[in-house]
Amino acid sequence: MDGKVANQRRGARWKTGVGLAVVAAGLWTHGMAWAATSAPAPARVVMVHHPAATRHLQPQPEIVQRMMEEGLRQWTGQPDMARAWHSLMPTQTVVGIKVYALPGRLSGTRPEVVAALARSLIQAGWTPQNLIVWDKSREALLRAGFSELSATLGVRVEAVSDRGYDAQQAYERPVLGNLVYGDLEFGRQEPGVGRRSHVARLITEQIQRHIVVTPLLNHNQVEITGHLYSLALGGVDNVQRFETSTAQLMEAVPEIVAMECFSDRLVFCVTDALIAQYEGQQRGLLHYSAVLNELWFSRDPVALDVLGRDRLQRLREAAKSAPRKIQNELFINAALLDLGVADLSRIHIQRLNLPVAP
Repeated sequence: MDGKVANQRRGARWKTGVGLAVVAAGLWTHGMAWAATSAPAPARVVMVHHPAATRHLQPQPEIVQRMMEEGLRQWTGQPDMARAWHSLMPTQTVVGIKVYALPGRLSGTRPEVVAALARSLIQAGWTPQNLIVWDKSREALLRAGFSELSATLGVRVEAVSDRGYDAQQAYERPVLGNLVYGDLEFGRQEPGVGRRSHVARLITEQIQRHIVVTPLLNHNQVEITGHLYSLALGGVDNVQRFETSTAQLMEAVPEIVAMECFSDRLVFCVTDALIAQYEGQQRGLLHYSAVLNELWFSRDPVALDVLGRDRLQRLREAAKSAPRKIQNELFINAALLDLGVADLSRIHIQRLNLPVAP
């Protein structure tokens, strides 16, 4: 199997050394039907809708806050924010909130959603300095408006590019990359250079638990710029070698997430589905968007990404966009590594429709 992943999620099925692509072939027998020999426990997703969550495409902070808190209460089964978050981790934990800022404020992760999440943690007892809102690029974070959270809430807003990468922790894959400035091995000439993607020092030295907040946004290769993609490619360097090959990307993304510093620390995921963009990828294209006014909650990043891909596909069909070949390999590979549930029939959805206040 390509890629050295330091974790115990592979199980006995990986001892033969069979590659992800080989094992995945044929396991998707019809649509989203997962044909694993031992089905994982069902995933649980809470979807919260409020018809007035956005106004003229702008998130309404008070309503988004209510949606966030109701979703957390419903998912954890706890009566308040303190008990909800304490059921997932202790208050002393340094929490990294991974966002996807590159598309900007309207099409990327929206600061209002992250602010609501941060407020719920502060309400539950977290000190603001133990909350780190992060992404790869400082410029993208600033352009998307995340610096405002530091000023208003006191949380830290950090870019991976500011701290660099850890020479001791890396994902290795025998595919040479075109190293760029900022990659740890950029400019080096020794043998083996370009085969490793090093983990961000922000993750290895600071963050103890991950919460991932991603927009409902398409990706031209893996279909959705979801939790798996955002966490994997945001947390390591030397990623251009994967972006140039769909096959490499669909194997590398789940293998990176399966590393202990990612998967073992992942406690919660929120899909920002206030507005869904079904074309455009990193570019904000509101004419290829639909207002959903929803937030989705789960501990299962695979389930959220599968549901997101399914919703984006239906939006494209409704808009009569050019049909695309359905790509399932990313979700198959993630399920094989026990990162979550890829079978729609094994994802239990609880829908919560909040009424408009009189």
